[in-house]
Amino acid sequence: MAGTLALVGGSEWTVGCEFDRALLEASGGDRVLVVPTALAYEQPAAAVARATEWFAAMGATVEVLEMYRRSDALRPDLAEQAAAARFVYLAGGSPMHLRSVLKDTPVWDAIVSGWRAGGVLAGSGEGATVLSTHMVDSRGGAFTVGLDLLREITVIPRYDAWSDDKWHRTVQLAPRGMTVLGIDERTAAVWDGAGWRIAGQGSVTAYRDGRRVELSDSPAPA
Repeated sequence: MAGTLALVGGSEWTVGCEFDRALLEASGGDRVLVVPTALAYEQPAAAVARATEWFAAMGATVEVLEMYRRSDALRPDLAEQAAAARFVYLAGGSPMHLRSVLKDTPVWDAIVSGWRAGGVLAGSGEGATVLSTHMVDSRGGAFTVGLDLLREITVIPRYDAWSDDKWHRTVQLAPRGMTVLGIDERTAAVWDGAGWRIAGQGSVTAYRDGRRVELSDSPAPA
């Protein structure tokens, strides 16, 4: 049975994201594997330092998956590191780079297998967007190819800063039956096996077939 999935709207590891404590408890451990791949060209060390300080206050240790190029995602040792993690956290940054590194690789297979075996998987900002089969392109609100974990859900992170024009475009272009989730910063849509819930300081807005729906009516992750 799949574990816990957290889709975070952005600004991960900052005040307002105290829901991370509950995610840590759900993992049953005291370690978090941070994946800073999307920040490969944007000072990943700063984000790792923030995550380390954030989780240390919760009594947890951060490990880093040093994976910045596609060749890294093909390494057996990094796949083993990912497979051993009970809590994997994908940082935000460049969704295109994260997708190109991870798609159809042993590391991604290991991350998904760990989640399906009951682990915790969190993605923030673009780290959440990229999980969808139909990934939202933040440059204009249309769609491109993602990592194929969420086949009936697509994610718009930082919805509180998203323009109305892009939001309407995304909703209009969404395939029939697909749920579009607009997730505010410092907010998470969390799936815990029993259903979806909202955590954090903001809100989650859901649309399907052009109409507003409740988050609780969203389909389960694949």
